[in-house]
Amino acid sequence: MVDKPRIAMVHNPRSHRNKGRQAEHVDGADITVVQPRTKDELSEALAQLRDDGVEFLIINGGDGTIRDVLTMGQVVFGENWPTLAVLPRGKTNALNVDLGAPSDWSLAAAVEAFRAGKRVERRALTISRDGSEELPMLGFIFGAGAFTLGIEAGQDAHKIGFFDSLAVGATTAWGVLQVLFGSNGNRWRRGTAMQLAYEPSGEKMPHSRHGDPGRRHIVLATTLERMPMGIQLFGKGQAPIRLAILDRPRRRIFMSLPAILAGWHPAWLAPAGLHQISAEAFSIELDAPFILDGEHFPEGRYHVGQGPALTFVTS
Repeated sequence: MVDKPRIAMVHNPRSHRNKGRQAEHVDGADITVVQPRTKDELSEALAQLRDDGVEFLIINGGDGTIRDVLTMGQVVFGENWPTLAVLPRGKTNALNVDLGAPSDWSLAAAVEAFRAGKRVERRALTISRDGSEELPMLGFIFGAGAFTLGIEAGQDAHKIGFFDSLAVGATTAWGVLQVLFGSNGNRWRRGTAMQLAYEPSGEKMPHSRHGDPGRRHIVLATTLERMPMGIQLFGKGQAPIRLAILDRPRRRIFMSLPAILAGWHPAWLAPAGLHQISAEAFSIELDAPFILDGEHFPEGRYHVGQGPALTFVTS
């Protein structure tokens, strides 16, 4: 007799698509469901699941729920994580877009995919604050500068019913309009004071002749291979951490943005101030909050690296 795999699910009832819904069940599958309300409860629940020998852990929520599970789980699982799956139930679900599962993926479909052996490996970003004893955060999309404003605009988009890729498109369009038609005093055009350097060398990342060398308009970093709406902002072959850095919001770049996002990356972009580069790790010091998977975190000096290899089930 073949033993059934030990399956568990972290269910976030506060996630957008989980509100007012009970956790799913699958006939014939024994699934342990936990619904921790705090990060401490989450840590305790994950430790208990580890002790129970969980082999397949399903995260039922959005990108923020995934960030919290990975962050609290790093001490629990170390380098020995169970196989993971994501049920995309948040307002935005960028990781799920990259993994390639459908937006309406069900618990039953995830369990069936686990049995079928469909796997994808990813590494999360790990973000630690200089001098802090707090746990490093693990997530997949790090953004600063105008990206922070875009997330705030995205919250407004959610209020009028735009979610997932539609919200990304709406906020991108709004930001472009602000840059093209706003004054230099517009907060979308001011940029953010920050310093970026490769680690461990400490070599500074490139900056064009445009704008203040101590400021950047936007920084976006990820380990994901596919972005929402098919956006192809990053250079081909970039890995393991892919970065897009804009020094100053020049109209020439923004007028070409649709083509750039579709994968057109001419040689003049870097001299014009848009850098598409790779890093094993980097440091960033900034005087304004940044965003990790949809949530604000305070200014300061941070180290960004790579977390453990994680295996995800996909469709």
